[in-house]
Amino acid sequence: MNLLTAPSSGAVVREGALAVFVFSKDFLAPGMLQGNAVEMARLYLEAPSFKGIKGKIVSFPLTEGGFSSLYLVGLGERTGSCSLFDIESNIRSRSAELIRRCRADGVSRITVLMPDPPTFGTSCAVAEGAELGAYTFRKYKNIPEDERRPEPAELLLLDGVEEGVRRGKILACSQNWARDIANEPGNKVTPDSLAQMAVQWGGDFGFDVSVWDEGRLLQEGMEGIYSVGMGSVNPPRLIHMIYRPSVPAVGKIAFVGKGITFDSGGLNVKTGDSMRTMKGDKTGACNVFALLRGAAKMRIPCEVHGVVPAAENMPGGRAFRPDDILRLRNGKTVEIDNTDSEGRLLLADALAYACEQKPDAVIDMATLTGACAVALGQNMAGLFTPYDALAKEFLDASARRGERFWRLPVDEERIAESLKSPVADLVNSGSRYGGAIFAAQFLGEFVADGIPWMHLDIAGVDMQKDEYSVYSKGATGFGVRSCIEFLLSFSKE
Repeated sequence: MNLLTAPSSGAVVREGALAVFVFSKDFLAPGMLQGNAVEMARLYLEAPSFKGIKGKIVSFPLTEGGFSSLYLVGLGERTGSCSLFDIESNIRSRSAELIRRCRADGVSRITVLMPDPPTFGTSCAVAEGAELGAYTFRKYKNIPEDERRPEPAELLLLDGVEEGVRRGKILACSQNWARDIANEPGNKVTPDSLAQMAVQWGGDFGFDVSVWDEGRLLQEGMEGIYSVGMGSVNPPRLIHMIYRPSVPAVGKIAFVGKGITFDSGGLNVKTGDSMRTMKGDKTGACNVFALLRGAAKMRIPCEVHGVVPAAENMPGGRAFRPDDILRLRNGKTVEIDNTDSEGRLLLADALAYACEQKPDAVIDMATLTGACAVALGQNMAGLFTPYDALAKEFLDASARRGERFWRLPVDEERIAESLKSPVADLVNSGSRYGGAIFAAQFLGEFVADGIPWMHLDIAGVDMQKDEYSVYSKGATGFGVRSCIEFLLSFSKE
């Protein structure tokens, strides 16, 4: 979508729809409205069905003044108790909902007027919401000619801050890149095609890429990645991407993303219902791909490593088994209790490798446990780290982008005891109680001493069945904008 700014006092092209964001009980100044449109808008503001209620949108045609229609977008009541981030989050969501409404109505050009002069933050929020709300994944869907409608193609923010709009567009596009990959089915995206994509993106956007095949994985002591992937005809890969800024780097951050391109559960095969949406088990990897591309586009002055262990977990003749014992990258051995607890095996090898790059911090993202989804629902992700400063910095960044994470414990002694195996150093699965904490503490066994580490369990938020806020149906890319915001704040320290 083309996102523009222009002064409201200038010669604005009066074409397409005019969208006016309004607070409840606000007086609506004429502004861009002409003729009887002012009175009609005021009537809607007083109507019980609208009244500027948060999330409500009403529209009506305009017969004069150039614009074809007017949309009133409710922001709710003005209140001094709302934080700046809450206001921006509200605007971001309303902007996305407006774009979806305009798509349904076949409106391709929208001019937006805010109730207050836009700041950098609110300009960014409008652009984020518009770009995220415009997202669809229709690559494989044939739409009959008579059902096709114009797509929203241009949004003009009156009096907007151009740099804020630019920032919002890149943040949203980064998230949409992750959604594009995550929405691809398992017959289209395999570990090797992910690796090929990384190589292509590296060439296009200026970051280095190296790929290890299954032979190299075994040679390098990564039996976790190797074993999970060998039950499939699509062999596993380790992908290492490095973005280096053109200026002296202010630090080095490593991101690790779980890349299970499809998860059948392996020999501990999932039920049919549980297997649906398992194309999304690569979401952590998709997020890492997207934030590397975003970092390059934004020229963030920080060295960023993206480590993606990619495999397909299938019950083939070479599949790993319960009772198998694997030796992972850092030398620790793991007894296999359940082959459907495979993601942590990939991440363990990748975390040990990422720590060898000597980063200032390492962050992993994974659709890791159903337990986390049960605990936190589908709108909030789990955050695990023993490092308070790292947690605070990331939570502050995620609040600025309107993505909610909740910190959970990673120091439960009795769960730590259950990690032990009588025949190996660790076991890969335990009780169903505290499953998300068990998985996080398992990963912590593969992080080198002295390197700040954080685990983000994005199970539950990776896919949505219904539209809400900035999300459409399907993959969300949840966490991408928070990670980029974290990089931006880290680079300012």
